[in-house]
Amino acid sequence: MIEPTELERILRAAFADASVLELKDLTGTKDHYEATIVSPQFEGLSRVAQHQAVYRALGELMKGPVHALALHTFTPSSYAKRRIG
Repeated sequence: MIEPTELERILRAAFADASVLELKDLTGTKDHYEATIVSPQFEGLSRVAQHQAVYRALGELMKGPVHALALHTFTPSSYAKRRIG
């Protein structure tokens, strides 16, 4: 388990340029999360590579404290298109 505030701090440090970074504890057990991240760091990366960048940022946390992580990653332009469409 990891406190949501700590997980958010780690993600904000890794994606300091993120215009959107939302984190939800899906079950209240502090090990199942959903994250939405909008970052220019994702430009030119496939969806899989974007998710891998998040997993790298979390490192060892993905091996236990974070049991499940639903990710929604976007570049700023893809997020803008999503909101319009």
